[in-house]
Amino acid sequence: MIELGGGKIWFTSLELETLGLPGLPKSKRKINERAKAERWALQVDENGQPKARPAKGRGAGLEYHISLLPDAAKADLVRRGLAWMPANDEDAVSIARQAHGWAWYEMQSDKVKAEAQRRAGIIDMFESFIAAGMNRTSAAAATRQAANDSVQTIYSYLRLVKGVRRADYLPALAPRRKGGGKEAEIDDGAWQYLKSEYLRPERPTFSSCCYNTMKYYAAPRGIELPSEKTLLRKLQREVDPRVVIAMREGMDAVRGMVPPQQRSKAHMFAMDMVNIDGHKFDVFVNFGKDAQGKDIIARPMMVAIQDVYSSMMLSWRIGDTESALLTRMAFADLFRDFGIPNRCLMDNGRAFASKWVTGGVRNRFRFKIREDDPMGLLPSLGIGVQFAQPYSGQSKPIERSFRTLADFIAKDVRCSGAYTGNHIDNKPENYGTKAVPLAIFVQVVRDGIAAYNEKEGRRTETVNGGSYQGAFQASYAASPIGRASEEHLRLALLTGEKIKADRKDGAVKIVGNRYWSRELSRHASQLLTIRFDPDDLSLPVHVYSMAGDYICTADRVGASRFDSVEDAKRQKKTLGDMRKTVRLLRDQEGLLNAQQIEAQRRYADAAPVELEANVLRPARFRGNAALKAASKPVPAPVENPQLDQFVSAVGMLRVVD
Repeated sequence: MIELGGGKIWFTSLELETLGLPGLPKSKRKINERAKAERWALQVDENGQPKARPAKGRGAGLEYHISLLPDAAKADLVRRGLAWMPANDEDAVSIARQAHGWAWYEMQSDKVKAEAQRRAGIIDMFESFIAAGMNRTSAAAATRQAANDSVQTIYSYLRLVKGVRRADYLPALAPRRKGGGKEAEIDDGAWQYLKSEYLRPERPTFSSCCYNTMKYYAAPRGIELPSEKTLLRKLQREVDPRVVIAMREGMDAVRGMVPPQQRSKAHMFAMDMVNIDGHKFDVFVNFGKDAQGKDIIARPMMVAIQDVYSSMMLSWRIGDTESALLTRMAFADLFRDFGIPNRCLMDNGRAFASKWVTGGVRNRFRFKIREDDPMGLLPSLGIGVQFAQPYSGQSKPIERSFRTLADFIAKDVRCSGAYTGNHIDNKPENYGTKAVPLAIFVQVVRDGIAAYNEKEGRRTETVNGGSYQGAFQASYAASPIGRASEEHLRLALLTGEKIKADRKDGAVKIVGNRYWSRELSRHASQLLTIRFDPDDLSLPVHVYSMAGDYICTADRVGASRFDSVEDAKRQKKTLGDMRKTVRLLRDQEGLLNAQQIEAQRRYADAAPVELEANVLRPARFRGNAALKAASKPVPAPVENPQLDQFVSAVGMLRVVD
């Protein structure tokens, strides 16, 4: 059996017969006769190692090293990918170069190619001197002076192109420097510990991981580790880079390994699908006075609706926060000015997935879905709701438009001094010097969106050099658009809420106000949907059943492809397969968790520190009186029984305040 893959250098006579190599006899018997005549079994290399050895298997005979074969046979083996040439065999290397040829040369770097071209120029210079009548010695000396290469180096270039056509000089002369040496052996436990240290979400540096591995794992066990660069090369060679990214940066980073999905809008038309989202401007706006008479300064929030086909901004509303009311008002403007779209793309934020807007849609993934929830605005009008993928700005084209609008609105000259910058470290010098009044800012937004829609030279798929507004108008004139009736506008302008009617008279109460009509008496104790104007509770409210049927008006009583689901699924499956592959590779590494890493650490016991005083305190001379007192004998105490009795009596006295 012949091994493939370019790693075989030993061949039996039977294998050589099977291969039918040029320059060798075609039968096994003749090959053995040639081997005997040329004494293949007795040949040794430069290190004294034999070039023939017993083959594996009983009665298999000998197998011969590739260096014993003729040059033609060597070249054919290399060309067919069955063998590789030893680097110390100059003839074999030359043959290998010819066999690999230009396919190998094209994969090399520009530096390697430049060196090959330089060497080819030296060979051409040498051959031109030969053609002029010089001998090889004189030609080599003349070439050395011109090329600044030694004579020995020039002769080595000539050996490389020996028997090679001039057209194939470059692959033959290209340098083939290879790293040598034996791969360093690393303890399996230490290698596992190092990988586990490095592939942690805290993202420690590789240098610190090598230090910890040496100090806490290798040194206590008497294990020697190679250099840090050797360990780093081993990590880069053996650990899949996808595992490194997933473990150190998180599984969300795997998303960047999958090419982004490209979606076409050519099959759509104006108002076929709209996209809604909120954007907080980087501008300080004065919203007026509060109850205490202080200015309300805040960054305004805009809820805008964009046509997906043309990218034109259709409607918008400004407020101090993103809310369902702001969303409904933006839809009311859309219905009044352009009609009812077929579908709407949005995220599941609280302002958009609210039951006031999308109540009745089963895939809201926001709030608790109840069977008795009121029908939202969009489902009530038959508008299809499609939720974008969370935390994916690519899923909503309006996100890109908001970035463009920053130049038209937030950086308008009328907002000078109120612009906050788009990042904490990107604030202008005049930051916080003023706040734009709300009325002026609304006019800035109106002018900025008009300029955004009217600007020519757009290069999107559907606009093709014109403006967003022009593309929308051209498609709008030829598209089937649903017109909004008074009922549609009433559903959009008013807010829906689920309220239980009074159990006796059917009256409904909203924020302390009571509303009643005779028709409500038939719906006592029932859950009803009430639509009202939150800005003016004195107006009548409109009462609907939970199924969306209109009941009555009650007066207040008393004072008070882009859209292709299959493509989206396919993209999601590709990402899921990538994550599954990364998880499988991660599990194969057998990494240790933080607790296991700590369990394998061995801390060396701290040796007791022995201190030795090196500074001596000098003995001071205190005079002759001190010496005499020290030498004077101490008199023995005199016994006095009466004095002892008196001291004991004094010690027993009790102090009375």
